[in-house]
Amino acid sequence: METEEAKPKKRSRGIYLLPNLFTTAALFAGFYAILAAVNGKFEVASVAIFVAMLMDGLDGRVARLTKTQSAFGAEYDSLSDMVSFGLAPALVIYIWALSDLGKLGWLAAFIYTASSALRLARFNTQIGIADKKYFQGLPSPSAAAIVAGGVWLGVDYEISGQSLDWVAAVLTTLVGLLMVSNFRYHSFKEIDFSGKVPFIVLVVVMVVLAIIQTHPPTVLFALFLVYAISGPVLTLTQLRKHREDRVATDQDSGAGQNGE
Repeated sequence: METEEAKPKKRSRGIYLLPNLFTTAALFAGFYAILAAVNGKFEVASVAIFVAMLMDGLDGRVARLTKTQSAFGAEYDSLSDMVSFGLAPALVIYIWALSDLGKLGWLAAFIYTASSALRLARFNTQIGIADKKYFQGLPSPSAAAIVAGGVWLGVDYEISGQSLDWVAAVLTTLVGLLMVSNFRYHSFKEIDFSGKVPFIVLVVVMVVLAIIQTHPPTVLFALFLVYAISGPVLTLTQLRKHREDRVATDQDSGAGQNGE
């Protein structure tokens, strides 16, 4: 008997619903932030960006926990990040503070937006080869949190954006450049949310949430600003350690040769 030829497997045309729902929610939050800023609702716009951050953090976790990762989901997530963390923060801070600076204002906003696009492109090309413990450059959600947190903080203290236009321009530009820098940032991806943790971890999370609740704009802005600064500090510390180890190795090698 002749054996039947194996039929080629049909290519699945569907997409996983659950993780892409979270990605869609993040995209909508970023889109809504732009609409809110255009209508002068800057506090709502800032909060919407933080909501996008939350949704963006959940879609990847849900995909991994439910084993529903896909190439489509990865591409969709990247495009959503560009809108929510690249375009939306730049437009929000431009309308709030940078518009009166003319060309310098939109240049600062463009540097941030372009840096976010470059940061995402570099991240996508390094998937599978980069050290998962660290990010190269400031992650775009953290950069968006600094920009949105700054706007939220100014609105909460009833400070006019125009009175902080130069501060906002410098902050926006620096945060954008940090995204395309080679500074290393902890990714915290080694944390296993599905595994067991010591009881004290839950207590720490509870305390952190309580602290954030005291004054969200101040605490969130400060937390992400400290995280942005941690990259240069971590990188310089590691470079200094490597230099010291190399010097110590060279000295040991020299001492060994002299002793022969």
